[in-house]
Order: sequence, then C-alpha cells, then structure tokens
Amino acid sequence: MNDDGNYQNNPLHGVGLQAMLEELVDHYGFEILFAYLNINCFNNNPSVASSDKFLKKTVWAREKVEAFYLYQLKSLPRASDSQFELPPRDRTMPMDQQPGQPKELSLEDAQEMQEFREKKAAEHTSRGGPQRSHSRPSSNRSTSYSNDRSSAAPAPAVDPWANWKK
Repeated sequence: MNDDGNYQNNPLHGVGLQAMLEELVDHYGFEILFAYLNINCFNNNPSVASSDKFLKKTVWAREKVEAFYLYQLKSLPRASDSQFELPPRDRTMPMDQQPGQPKELSLEDAQEMQEFREKKAAEHTSRGGPQRSHSRPSSNRSTSYSNDRSSAAPAPAVDPWANWKK
C-alpha cells in the first residue's frame, strides 16, 4: 500500500525541521516561541542552528514545536482524538482542510495562558489529584519476622568466592 497520498495534505510533509524553525522564527521570533512553548532552546542563546540541534535530539520538544507550527502558524483545526494521539508528522489531514493565515500571538496572551496553567495546576494539587509516589510500596510482612531475626545468634559471614581465592 502506498502511503504517499495520506501525507500529501499534511503541512509537515516535505518540510525539514530547520525550514520549519526558520519560518516560525521569522514570523513570531524567539521571545514569543519561548513564551508559548516554554522550551529553553528559544530562551538561552537562541539561534536556529542550536534549536535545530536540540530539537533533533529531543522528541517531546520536536513534537511540541511541530504541533505549534500546525495549529498556530498554519491555523489548522484541531485533529480528531485518534489523530491527536499520533505525532504531528504522522497525522493525516482531510483533503478539504488547507492551511490558513497565521494566528496573531502576543506576549500578553502568553502570560495570561501561563497564569491560567499555573492556576489550574494549583487547583489540581490542592484537590488531591492523582499523585504518583516514587517510593516503594509498603510491605505487608509481619514485624515478628524481623524481631525473630534480631534475637537469634548472628549468622557467620559467607564469602561465595572463598574457594576460588585459595
């Protein structure tokens, strides 16, 4: 089966990462890219070459930038749930959807969005949302096992390499 037809309507088809970065930087600039994406390669000594190098090595950041390119610069409608689970380069667009005019973004809007995200995160943690523990789960062993061991005579030291050392 030939998949070329599936990718012909994807705006990322045939667009390299560096060309996409140049287009984003020319239209929005590094300051707005950092404000909206919160990726430090757009903040600390920003350049297209260094951002390209970082994004080639970092899959999650590259997918975030590609999604920004599709839905902010190309103004495509949001993908369906099944398509949204795929990386942006693997998504297929219906043939009737064509790229539109770039969205006008400002630093003030980015600041409001950041404040909204922080507020939502604070509500989530104060509500007692799902919290993941990185510690080991508690053991269901009885404490009598450990008590029996402490009262017994200490076990002799066992050296598994004792015969080899001779």
